[in-house]
Amino acid sequence: MTSLEQIIDDFSFLDDWEDRYRYVIELGKALPDLPDDKKTSANKVMGCASQVWLVTHTAGDPDNPVMTFEGDSDAHIVRGLVAIVLATYSGKTASEIAALDAFDVFSKIGLVEHLSSQRANGLRSMVNRIREEARVRAVA
Repeated sequence: MTSLEQIIDDFSFLDDWEDRYRYVIELGKALPDLPDDKKTSANKVMGCASQVWLVTHTAGDPDNPVMTFEGDSDAHIVRGLVAIVLATYSGKTASEIAALDAFDVFSKIGLVEHLSSQRANGLRSMVNRIREEARVRAVA
C-alpha cells in the first residue's frame, strides 16, 4: 500500500486536477480487493452514495491497540479515496487515530474542495467511522 507521505508528495507534483483524479483512481486500482465474504452489511459504511466496506483489525495493547484497515468500493474514484483513508489511519494506535483528523491532511492536498458533495460526505462517513471505532478502543 502507498504511504500517506508518498501520496502527499505525488499530489504536490500534479498540478492539474484531471491528473490528480487519475492518480486517485490508480491508488484505488492498487488497493487489494476485499474478499466477498467481508462485504457484509456490518462492514458497509453508511452515508456513502457508492458501496463502501471497511474492515478493522486490532493488535497489541488492548487498551490502545494498533489498528489496521481493509477497504473496498464499487466505484473507481471512491476506491481511491478508500486507499487514501487507509494510508492515513492504518498502522496507528487507537488513540492516535482518535486524535487525527484526516480532513487536515485532505486540506493540505486540496482533496475535499475538488470532490462532489456526495463524495465528500462519503469520505466524511469513512473517516467518522474509523475515528469512532478508535475512540471506543482507546481506553482513556
